[in-house]
Amino acid sequence: MFARRTQWNLATNRHAQAVERARLSGCPLLDLTAGNPTAVGLAYEDARILAALQHPQALTYEPAPLGLLPARQAVAAYYAGHGVTLPPEHIVLTVSTSEAYTYCFRLLCDPGDEVLVPSPSYPLFDFLADIQDVRLVPYELVYDHGWQIEFESLARAITPRSRAIMVVHPNNPTGHFTRPWELDRLNHLCREHELALVADEVFLDNPISAPAPFSFADNQGALTFTLSGLSKICALPQIKVAWLAASGPSELVAEAMAKLEVIADTYLSPNAPIQWAIPELLSTGPGIQRQLNQRVATNLATFDEALSTARLVTRLAFDAGWYAVLRTPAARSDEELAILLLEEDGVLVHPGHFFDFPAAGYLVLSLITPPEDFAEGIRRLLHRIESFV
Repeated sequence: MFARRTQWNLATNRHAQAVERARLSGCPLLDLTAGNPTAVGLAYEDARILAALQHPQALTYEPAPLGLLPARQAVAAYYAGHGVTLPPEHIVLTVSTSEAYTYCFRLLCDPGDEVLVPSPSYPLFDFLADIQDVRLVPYELVYDHGWQIEFESLARAITPRSRAIMVVHPNNPTGHFTRPWELDRLNHLCREHELALVADEVFLDNPISAPAPFSFADNQGALTFTLSGLSKICALPQIKVAWLAASGPSELVAEAMAKLEVIADTYLSPNAPIQWAIPELLSTGPGIQRQLNQRVATNLATFDEALSTARLVTRLAFDAGWYAVLRTPAARSDEELAILLLEEDGVLVHPGHFFDFPAAGYLVLSLITPPEDFAEGIRRLLHRIESFV
């Protein structure tokens, strides 16, 4: 009765079962996986945000397949803040970055075509591709005092069915920013094999130590689709609006935008109140980003101080984002260690295999957890790992 594309393994894994048991027991948990910025004690401009959702023109329907012009102009102004000149007519508004990926897959791929994706990376991509009948082919990110694209792995992954290379900039969860030399090589591969670049930049505004990096929205070396949205820029995941921006050779961009307009007109999204609110909501971004970046810096300092006396645990270097990757002894699987920490210490962490790390010995931790919870969670985590090995 059901489509083959929906034949997923929906059985609950052991870690999820353990989390459910812990929460049902009522025992307090120190959540070091926190990814919801609205639930970690940040101060939002409540009145300003709510007022933005009451724009009087939201009561009038204006068909605009790419999105209302004032909203797209506000997105273009956001990129101008990153030194990028992006015409509003090269921007398509969507409900979410997930929908923006859908537009890209529909534009670029026939059923069975392939998109190259980094590994480790975010697990949502598998489901997005399955739903669109697209096959994901991984290429490696490797770590050597920092993350980088393993270009031999990427080149080997390209086949006649390849249609695009996906880049997450910065990567989630490794925090790897694409370097200019990597972008040059990506552009070369795309030109050589007639591929597009799809760049996810939702964490672009969260650098850890380096100055703000370049945006793919300024890339002219290959047909490029840059994705982002309010979920991370303004820490408003409940206000569903995102976009994709096209750049690259003018002829390809013109053809892509003509086809994207048809796709967007077919989907008829997002809704008018949200579009009219975009200029005001984007203007709240810098304030919330300051809080987020300060939270990350505070927790990272706590983390590194605790690690300074650890014998068996290290933190991998990263460039940006809300997450840190912890390297632990591979004496047991990541899932077993995560369950042990949950059941014995009340500490919730992500096992590395959730993000397709290549071997055991990785945990992923959120750096936006409230500082008191983070400090105590790290103390318990390190005590457990140092004691059982």
